[in-house]
Amino acid sequence: MKVKKAVIPVAGLGTRFLPATKTVPKELLPIVDIPSIQYVVQEAVDAGIEEIIFVTGRGKDSIEDHFDEAPELEQILSNRGNHEMVKTLRRIAEMIEVVSVRQKVPLGLGHAVLCARDLVGDEPFAVMLADDLVDSEVPCIKQLVDIYNREEESVIALMQVPLEEVHQYGVIKGQEIEPRIFRIETTVEKPVSSEAPSRMAIIGRYVLRPEIFEILRKQPPGRGGEIQLTDGLAQLAQQRKMFGCAFTGERYDIGDKFGFVRATVAYALKRADLRDKVLAYLKSTIQ
Repeated sequence: MKVKKAVIPVAGLGTRFLPATKTVPKELLPIVDIPSIQYVVQEAVDAGIEEIIFVTGRGKDSIEDHFDEAPELEQILSNRGNHEMVKTLRRIAEMIEVVSVRQKVPLGLGHAVLCARDLVGDEPFAVMLADDLVDSEVPCIKQLVDIYNREEESVIALMQVPLEEVHQYGVIKGQEIEPRIFRIETTVEKPVSSEAPSRMAIIGRYVLRPEIFEILRKQPPGRGGEIQLTDGLAQLAQQRKMFGCAFTGERYDIGDKFGFVRATVAYALKRADLRDKVLAYLKSTIQ
């Protein structure tokens, strides 16, 4: 069955970016002039996904509004002769179907995914975390979808991290069965370095079978008193085959301030209208 839907949890408070996120959702903070969430949605579109399900929280309605039509704004821009921007806004509104569901209580990533159960239904789906941007020739989520289409089993994105950083991630235990593809035995949420089963960390891209919903529904709270998706994946790996994909591409953790700065610089350097100016500025600061 084709992967047609992607769940994007966006209910977090964005406390690491206060005071900027006091009234503006973190996901709408721009990488240059494009909200970071738009890059994630574009990745889904480029992978052939047809519907985005935002799992939102209080004060996050403006995320869905960003992907809606804005006739009043378009009229003002048209009156000013800014027709190219009107086309840009319309492309955003038409890029994909968007729906949302509210996560009323912040009980963890596993709970956020569970909130989307009725909208996903009994079919495979993607999960894409907005804190992770992946710049790659083949969209990161498509790399996972391609493996799912072949194996018809859940696939999660992996990246090797330094041993001293494994405590920040969910980590897998498994074997590499072909280049960049792992057969996963289990997953562990934020292990201490001395007990980590590997340095292969789970990054915020998943393609999951719908069996995960029943597992999450029955799952007791784990680390931090939250329903952890990593714990649910460990149970799913006991019931069915599960694969990991060491994706190709550059990942930016934009939930981190330095990661956000890295992404802003990197994406600015990709733009013809900014590259030379940014390079010249960076060189001037080093001299």
